[in-house]
Amino acid sequence: MLFWMTELSDGGGVFNLFRYITFRSGGAFFTALVFGFLFGRPLIDLLRRSQQHGQPIRTDGPEGHIGKAGTPTMGGVLILGAVILSTLLWARLDTPYVWMVLFVTIGFGLIGFADDYAKVSRNNHKGVPGRTRLALGFTIAGIAAAWAVWFHPPELTNQLAVPIFKNLLVDMSFLFIPFAMFVIVGAANAVNLTDGLDGLAIMPVMIAASALGAIAYAVGRVDFTDYLEVHYVPGTGEILVFCAGLIGGGLGFLWYNAPPAAVFMGDTGSLALGGALGAIAVATKHEIVLAIVGGLFVVEALSVIIQVFYFKRTGKRVFLMAPIHHHFEKKGWAEPQIVIRFWIISLILALIGLATLKVR
Repeated sequence: MLFWMTELSDGGGVFNLFRYITFRSGGAFFTALVFGFLFGRPLIDLLRRSQQHGQPIRTDGPEGHIGKAGTPTMGGVLILGAVILSTLLWARLDTPYVWMVLFVTIGFGLIGFADDYAKVSRNNHKGVPGRTRLALGFTIAGIAAAWAVWFHPPELTNQLAVPIFKNLLVDMSFLFIPFAMFVIVGAANAVNLTDGLDGLAIMPVMIAASALGAIAYAVGRVDFTDYLEVHYVPGTGEILVFCAGLIGGGLGFLWYNAPPAAVFMGDTGSLALGGALGAIAVATKHEIVLAIVGGLFVVEALSVIIQVFYFKRTGKRVFLMAPIHHHFEKKGWAEPQIVIRFWIISLILALIGLATLKVR
């Protein structure tokens, strides 16, 4: 919205700053951060009053989680409010990819909100049935995937970009939309599975958003793509504004979610943020790089798949408990130790993912 302040510029002066994505991204970051600090405590108080029992705690989970009973959930509302407001204020709203990412974020946020509401209202860790969540998620992802295909340049339509190899594209034809749907839904649920310890999910999400934001900015500039020898997707640079808002909102939330958490993001936040990462990857044609940048989320999801698959066939477990962060809890690792080490792993993976831009 504020981009239109450039109409007051004659090519110079303060209003000319609004032409620059980097300036508007900084504005989005600070807007979201201030939003989180201003509304964090009032929202937590509201959630605490409206949720009689707070986040339901599973009795078969790690023993240390029993003390978290009563902590309010749905804190993802704070992040989503910060991201949506900052994006609408600072991004160019005539860019289709901005609306695509917002659509996925809000859509998955609503699914998560319904799931959280069902849990707290029934005081049961079982919320919306899994099949219903998946059906709704794939519907949203299908619309977003078709949206991306419609606006991608003709030479990139239905193409899968392969990192490292120079300008290598694989034509997926009609399979691209189902593949993109899987990327978005998979990312949403992988982040959701990771959100099991105080601060564990939000920092890796911010790290991944930083890397994907840098990639979006690079592939949205023809001079950068010529230098890096990657595909050019006009308009994706504006996604950096969204990512900056996500980072600012995430920091505002982390202020209250750091151990011991005053609020949990819940499915409201984890599904929305994971879906957003998937949508950004599809928009920028970096779906494979997302698996590197978000490698921690991939490992968390795989640990659950492996555990379920192996247990159904043998009656035995590969991990002491899945997702894998609970495995380390069962082995005696302290919660802050797990969280910080997973943050470090996320940062390393993000840097590797960024390196694929240059390594050709």
